[in-house]
Amino acid sequence: MDIKIIYEDKDLLVVEKPAGIVVFPEGPTLKSGEKTLIDYLIEQYPELKNVGEAPRYGVVHRLDKDTSGVLLVAKSAEGLIFLQKQFKNREVEKKYVCLVEGTIKEDKGKIKTLMARSPKDGRKQKVYLEAEPHPLSAREAITEYKVIDDFKDYTLLEVQIKTGRRHQIRCHFSYLQHPIAGDKLYGFKNSKNPRGSERQFLHAQKLKIQLPFDAAQGRPTGKTEEFISDLPEDLKTVLKNLVKE
Repeated sequence: MDIKIIYEDKDLLVVEKPAGIVVFPEGPTLKSGEKTLIDYLIEQYPELKNVGEAPRYGVVHRLDKDTSGVLLVAKSAEGLIFLQKQFKNREVEKKYVCLVEGTIKEDKGKIKTLMARSPKDGRKQKVYLEAEPHPLSAREAITEYKVIDDFKDYTLLEVQIKTGRRHQIRCHFSYLQHPIAGDKLYGFKNSKNPRGSERQFLHAQKLKIQLPFDAAQGRPTGKTEEFISDLPEDLKTVLKNLVKE
């Protein structure tokens, strides 16, 4: 599989992750013999094995298997530390496009909760409110959204996450009773897939971050870049099949 490279320098690869591929192996998530995104990248860039620790190596952050879009992979140990620090300090701007079930009446909104692994299903995350009993592992999760377009039975959103919790967008919109279209894990029993949909309609469209060190000068470049991934053809097809309100 050829992975599209959006940007490359001596410290950083910005790739366009296709849907249907795991970024790096975690727990019992892989089928026997299934290759991950980092496997394919190491075939093209063997030096990635010298960055970070196996099995994720230089992968800076993650996207779910059936989520597509912008993903950062560090090519140097210094670059990995520098980039991950920005994620930890919430200095990275991350925007997604998603299609959710139902009509969201407000033009924009903010979801602020706690989030932790679901005690009933270890594959999922669960929302907790600050005022209610919650496990010590629960962490703050903040999601902002605005409506891009309305369709019959669905709403297209631009979503910006201020925190990076596992399954954050999927869990938050399921909590709002508007699960991501095509999401088999967080959807409801009566959820219907839009025509042509074969996966969850969630795409990491934009990521803005400060670039890593200038090795020659031994200091950060200070340069901020925004990387953009166009909506993939499969999701464009889903939108074309939708009926307008």
